[in-house]
Amino acid sequence: MRRLSSLMLPVLLFVASNLAQALPICESPGAVECSVSDDVLAANRWPTVRPLPVDEELLYDRDYRRVAGILPVYEEPFGELLETTDEGYSFVTVSQIEDDWAEIGEGQWVPLDVLGEEVIPSRYAGVELPTAGLEFPMAWTLRHLRAATEPGGADSPLNPFLYRYTRVNVFSCVKVNGRCWYQVGKDQWIHQYNLAMFVPVGRPEDIDTQKWVGIDLYEQVLTAYEGETPVFTTLVSSGLEEWSTNEGIFHVWLRRARGDMSGAFQQPDFYSLQEVPWTQYFDGGIALHGAYWHDGFGFRRSHGCVNASILDSHWLFDWSNDYWDWEEGHGIAVYVYTTGQYE
Repeated sequence: MRRLSSLMLPVLLFVASNLAQALPICESPGAVECSVSDDVLAANRWPTVRPLPVDEELLYDRDYRRVAGILPVYEEPFGELLETTDEGYSFVTVSQIEDDWAEIGEGQWVPLDVLGEEVIPSRYAGVELPTAGLEFPMAWTLRHLRAATEPGGADSPLNPFLYRYTRVNVFSCVKVNGRCWYQVGKDQWIHQYNLAMFVPVGRPEDIDTQKWVGIDLYEQVLTAYEGETPVFTTLVSSGLEEWSTNEGIFHVWLRRARGDMSGAFQQPDFYSLQEVPWTQYFDGGIALHGAYWHDGFGFRRSHGCVNASILDSHWLFDWSNDYWDWEEGHGIAVYVYTTGQYE
């Protein structure tokens, strides 16, 4: 299961929007504080945000391939063997194909039959936020679903089908067995495990940059701020339990538009990833970067890094490009925290 217990009331205070109070949390949908009129529900069905445009050229400018097994690398087709890469979770980028050979770098050729089909990166993208804030809390669905007609119910055919990554407004929370069921429309309720909430936070006193990002490990949501104002938010994938992303306040110390990553050599979880895009290192070898190899944003997946989609990581890389403190030798601040606890 994704989440533990109910959401904490103080955390749900929207400090950076015009929402004046915390999201109502009730024990029954009939409670006065959780009662929302049909007119309000109908008029505010979807969040008033601006999704990033899908840039086809940015998404498909590389031929990404999964490596199927051990990877022998030659200086040229049928030439000298340069090295053999361990079997693991590995991806390469192919620059050209000649007959049964693929070039993965200058003077690096591999047999085409050890590579899988071309990987299609996720088209998921986050959203730019209105400067006036959101009237209601916003969340993303984390799976394909139909909302239940009442808290604690099953997916109902009476409700519209919602694809994963659909953005919804959240109007109230009703507790069932200690878990929140969020109201997202008239007679539409979704279990908290199936939603990821955008929950703005106040700017920590120790953050010394105008631009900074907050990464909520519980919700798996990243938000970019300018001063106290959230300007962009999206789903990410942080480190798995055994390689959890560290909490704290950090600064970007190295930026790379493209770069290779590898780790866990001669271990069962060995990985090797060519041309990881739009990378910003902030905690030693831990970075915020694009991920072309999966489409599981909103859930933990990594060895400690914070994975974002290619579209999102490019936006963040470009947005933070104008800030670098040459005296201190660092870029924007990164605040990693959690608003809850995983099971």
